[in-house]
Amino acid sequence: MKRRRAAFAADKKMKEYTPVKSGKVREIYDLGDKMILVASDRISCFDVILHNVIKGKGNVLTQMSKFWFDLTEDIVPNHMISTDPSDMPEFFGTEEFAGKCMLVKKLRMLPVECIVRGYISGSGWKSYKEDQTVCGIKLPAGLKESDKLPEPIFTPSTKEELGDHDINISYEQCIEHLEKYYPGKGKEYAEKIRDYTIAIYKKCADYALTKGIIIADTKFEFGLDENDNIVVGDEMLTPDSSRFWPADKYEPGHGQPSFDKQFARDWLLANPHDDWTLPEDVAQKTIDIYLKGYELITGKKLDC
Repeated sequence: MKRRRAAFAADKKMKEYTPVKSGKVREIYDLGDKMILVASDRISCFDVILHNVIKGKGNVLTQMSKFWFDLTEDIVPNHMISTDPSDMPEFFGTEEFAGKCMLVKKLRMLPVECIVRGYISGSGWKSYKEDQTVCGIKLPAGLKESDKLPEPIFTPSTKEELGDHDINISYEQCIEHLEKYYPGKGKEYAEKIRDYTIAIYKKCADYALTKGIIIADTKFEFGLDENDNIVVGDEMLTPDSSRFWPADKYEPGHGQPSFDKQFARDWLLANPHDDWTLPEDVAQKTIDIYLKGYELITGKKLDC
């Protein structure tokens, strides 16, 4: 057993790695049949990468995703293998990567962002005010901003290239979009990702409410494994991909205080000529908000 471990350690030893893909926040490293996702401290708002880094943000994204992947593995398989540095090449054991890495299965990602809304807010509220619909779904009359919806709704979007805005689509358009990539499978895949999306949201929203947090909306991404099974990948229910509202301050009729990057978004909206740079105090407040949300949801403090 010791010899086998030593051989494995030698295999992993200090090879240099460079990312094969860089997103707005994540770097992807290819290990052959697996990948390592590194959540950086970058922050993006309105599909623009800001000039600031938010120290510790990558740790929150990785560790919160781990928490939710563990909680929802009874609903749908996920791509997470480990967040333990000892399971990764030595290159990822440095301080730069501490707490930010996730070893994952390689998936063929479906070209759809799976957005679910339990409350009417953000772009959903903007669309509702125009014609009382969100992504083609007719909603009840008389809703106020931040109202809870009768049932969570699935409002998908396309996944565009870095720098382009994702496009909201109806469920019927989602089927057509998937059919282009997977002939004969569009309806099947659309049904499965819709049902998984809503099931994950319901379980996690119910859990979060017991911790004093409302999950207003969030997004998931799914892919296919080597056997064409649908698996949830990317991140899960982080402050970057979700709206987290403090339940004790919830008051429909206007925007809500939050434990996510809405604080940074609001500052940028109020200061449109600041060249996509947050002041130091706003950057610090942003990470404080992320850490508070993590602590409430997981019951643990995060050192980063």
